[in-house]
Amino acid sequence: MIDGHSTDRTREVAVEHGARVDLDGGKGKGEALRRSLDSAAGDIVVFIDADGSHDPRDIPALVAPIKAGAADLVIGSRGKGGSDELHGTIEQFIRYVGSQLIMLAINYRWNVRLTDSQNGFRAIRRDVGRKLDLKSNLTTIEQEMLMRALKLGYRVDEVPTHEYERKWGTSKVVVWKLWAAYLWSFFRNIL
Repeated sequence: MIDGHSTDRTREVAVEHGARVDLDGGKGKGEALRRSLDSAAGDIVVFIDADGSHDPRDIPALVAPIKAGAADLVIGSRGKGGSDELHGTIEQFIRYVGSQLIMLAINYRWNVRLTDSQNGFRAIRRDVGRKLDLKSNLTTIEQEMLMRALKLGYRVDEVPTHEYERKWGTSKVVVWKLWAAYLWSFFRNIL
């Protein structure tokens, strides 16, 4: 587990349950994901947000296409499984429309028909993840991971997963502050 210097006993509880915990360097979600690819011991790395919005019981379905040799990266699709957090406020609406426009461009650029480029619930072959040369430290890491995988010819699949309303914490994604970062990441990786 990669811990972002939490103050809520996350590390202690994880260690009590047998997890190995590594601290990130405080640069953001992207750095934590890159660190996990370096420190994981297994061949498949599963990313799941710590806010309780994903159901860990979906992990077997998430890794199944990789285990079957049919995919290198599998994204949990809110487009196929639904979301309790993408609708209801103007900010959620803008986030939804923006992610759909990015997804549309990715689909046409690489001739794929995917439904979710932003969901943090995903699985990847560890060796593939390390070859992607990911740079982002922000939540843009998810779209960067997808576009780099497609650009390098890796197989990407989706499985339906539902995003539940977060159980813990508050989102650090503020659309008004991050829109330029998402656009920059998008244009940098789509070309």
